[in-house]
Amino acid sequence: MQTSCVLWLVLVNFGSEFNRHPLRLQGAILLHRLCLPMFHMNSLGLSYRALIIGSTGTIGSGFVQALTQDQHCASITEVSRTNNPGFALENEASLQAAASQCASQGPFELIIDATGALTIDGHGPEKHLGALEATRLARSFQINTIGPALLLKYFLPLLGRHRAVYAKLSARVGSISDNSKGGWYGYRASKAALNMLLQTAAIEVARKNPQAVIAALQPGTVASRLSLPFATPAQCTSAEQSVQGMLQALDHLRPQAGAHFVDYRGLPIQW
Repeated sequence: MQTSCVLWLVLVNFGSEFNRHPLRLQGAILLHRLCLPMFHMNSLGLSYRALIIGSTGTIGSGFVQALTQDQHCASITEVSRTNNPGFALENEASLQAAASQCASQGPFELIIDATGALTIDGHGPEKHLGALEATRLARSFQINTIGPALLLKYFLPLLGRHRAVYAKLSARVGSISDNSKGGWYGYRASKAALNMLLQTAAIEVARKNPQAVIAALQPGTVASRLSLPFATPAQCTSAEQSVQGMLQALDHLRPQAGAHFVDYRGLPIQW
C-alpha cells in the first residue's frame, strides 16, 4: 500500500479530531483522493459517450467527475432534476422528454442511472411490520422501481448497438437470498423489484444487441448527507472510491443473456 494511503487510514481513525479542524480535514480529503489511481474505461473504445441520469447527487456527480478525467470519454451528457433537460421520476412525460432531448447526443456507450432514495418525504426505511404504511410503500416503489423502469423504457433505446453498458444503482438489500437481518421493508422490496425489471430488460436487450451489458450496481454505503442517519463516516466508503470501483467493475463485465448484479469491488451478488 502506498504511504499516502496508509496516512489516509490513520486520518480516518482519528476522524473526530480532524472534524474539529476544517483545514486539516480538507487536507485529509485531498490526500485520500491522491490515493485513488487514475482510471480509464478500456472496453468501450477510445471515444465513448456517456450519459449520467441523476448527475447532481453524491454518486451521480462522482461519476461525472471520474468520467471527466477519463481521456477515453468523448462526451458526458448530464440529466438531473435541476438541469436542462430536467425530469421527475414521478412524471413519465418528463422522462420521455428528457430522453428525446438527449437522443441527439447519442448513441451512448455508457448510460448510468444514479437515481433512487432511501429516505423519502422525510421518512426512513421501516424497521418492523408495524411501521408499514400504504402511501409510504407506494412512494418507495414510485422512486426506486417505477421511475427507474420508465427510465429504462425511454433511455435504453439510446444505447449503442455494439459494446455498450446500461448500469443502474441498486442495493445489496435488494437481494432476496442475501436477506439475513430483515427490516427495511419498502426499500428492500422496491430494490428487489427493480432487480427483476433489470433482469427482464437484459434478456430482451440481448436478443437485439448481444454485446450490450445491463448491470445492477451496489455502491456500498457512501459517505453523504443521506447516509449520515444510518452509518458513521468511518463505516462509509468515499464517493470517489465507490465510483471508481463501479466503473472498473463495469469495464470487466461480459455480455450475457441477463443482467449482472455486482458491488463496487466487482464481486457478484446473489439475486
